Amino acid sequence: MTVDVLSRIKGAKPSEAVNKLFDVIKHAQIINNNSFNHNLNNPVSINDLREDIVVSSSEIEKDIIKENFPKEKDGYLVVAKVIEE
Repeated sequence: MTVDVLSRIKGAKPSEAVNKLFDVIKHAQIINNNSFNHNLNNPVSINDLREDIVVSSSEIEKDIIKENFPKEKDGYLVVAKVIEE
C-alpha cells in the first residue's frame, strides 16, 4: 500500500524516515512479558494525563486537516462518539 492510502492524506509522499520505521516494525521481536501491573478498573491514572495545551497551526496545516476530515458542522470538525465499557 502507498503512504497516501495508509494515512488517508491526499498527496502524502513516502519518506526515508517512514520507510525505516516500517522496517523496524517488520523486524521487531515480540516478547511476551506478563509482569506488568494492570489495574483493569482504572487503567489510567489522572496523574498520567498531560496538560491540554493549544498549539497554533499554519493555514496550510489547517486546510490539510479540514480537507481530510470526514465531517464538519457549523464550522466545527465532527468527531464520532466512542463509548467503551
